[in-house]
Amino acid sequence: MSEPKRKGPDRKRIGLREVRALGPVGIIWDDKVTGFAARRQKGDAVTYLVKYRTAEGRQRWYVIGRHGSPWTPDAARDRAREVLTEVTKGADPAAEKRAARKAATVAELCEAYLADAGAGRLLTRRRTAKKPSTLATDKGRVERHIKRLLGDRKVAAVTREDVERFMYAVAEGKTAARIKTGKHGLARVSGGKGTATRTVGLLGAIFTYAVRHRMRPDNPVHGVERFADGRRERRLSDEEYAALGEALRAAGASGMWPPAVAIARFLALTGWRSGEALGLRGADLNVARRTARLADTKTGFSLRPLSHAACDVLKGTPRTAGDRVFAASRGGPETLLHLKKFWPRIAKAAGLPGEVTPHVLRHSFASLAADLGYSEPTIAALVGHKGQTITSRYLHSADAVLLAAADAVANRTAELMGEPKPQAEVVPLRAAG
Repeated sequence: MSEPKRKGPDRKRIGLREVRALGPVGIIWDDKVTGFAARRQKGDAVTYLVKYRTAEGRQRWYVIGRHGSPWTPDAARDRAREVLTEVTKGADPAAEKRAARKAATVAELCEAYLADAGAGRLLTRRRTAKKPSTLATDKGRVERHIKRLLGDRKVAAVTREDVERFMYAVAEGKTAARIKTGKHGLARVSGGKGTATRTVGLLGAIFTYAVRHRMRPDNPVHGVERFADGRRERRLSDEEYAALGEALRAAGASGMWPPAVAIARFLALTGWRSGEALGLRGADLNVARRTARLADTKTGFSLRPLSHAACDVLKGTPRTAGDRVFAASRGGPETLLHLKKFWPRIAKAAGLPGEVTPHVLRHSFASLAADLGYSEPTIAALVGHKGQTITSRYLHSADAVLLAAADAVANRTAELMGEPKPQAEVVPLRAAG
């Protein structure tokens, strides 16, 4: 005798009347879409869901959402049909929804990126690890802009439109704030177009990292039109050079920390980046040959010619126990001089506007070299721009042409600053062969 068929659940078309009549711990199965149901547990909320089996035979429950806007019985039924259609194509919507819920956020992605960069596992275009100063800048942009506006977004859900909105928000000052940087320090985050462009550039690198780690298939930053970089093209006028020279002499006479005065004068006479001068060591110098060998600059190894005026600054700078040429006023021999503390005092004494930074000295030096008729390759060699000839890495001293150019530009700078003309030393050259 055959067993009687097991009776299945009662089915009816799920409508508003049925949903409102549903009692606690009750469920209604729809008679139109197999697997679609409305369920009420102990509370008052009614949830729409769909039950299905995967291609492997696993039973799944996909939660559509609670009754109420936007989920009405008809809208939930339509969504149930979509889910079942995906299942017939081999998908597993419930598992995908669960994975998306557990997916990394942009904040978590940024933390992973910074951790790998800090450990030296991410290389720059020069195939070197990022410098601590670059990492500090990246961390600041992540904390002050990216996390604040995009941090809680899922990595896979960020779109190009999201990135564009982010860029405009930063440009318009939506992330502006005053934040504590230490026990007594404050930093003013102002945003702006330049900050927006550079932060979007960093965001592009972070999403490239996400693509490489298969966290998403594409980079949403690609195709976003950014603002012009806004690089500072400011240069000192003749009057500003004269005021700077007077302020430096007054600072030296008033007892300001001598290496701080010296490094400001050195930057004006050489056009170096401030970080290069701050990290300069005695071992990098060959004053007799008027050459500096910088192993690790922004553009890699760099050989720099030194003018007589620059050499005079180096010779006149008092040394401390360490090997740093421009020593810090406090801390051990490895402590960097705090130029950001001293430069505003010098600039204020000279009456220079706030936009005049040590970087402006670099651009002013290059501009003076151009005024004197020197070519772009010569100027690049003087200040360490990209594009120096590859043979420079094999040289041990600067040639006579570059030394003469360094002298000419430094002498013009010194003249504008009201400095005495340096006395050139005669260095005998070795005979050929």
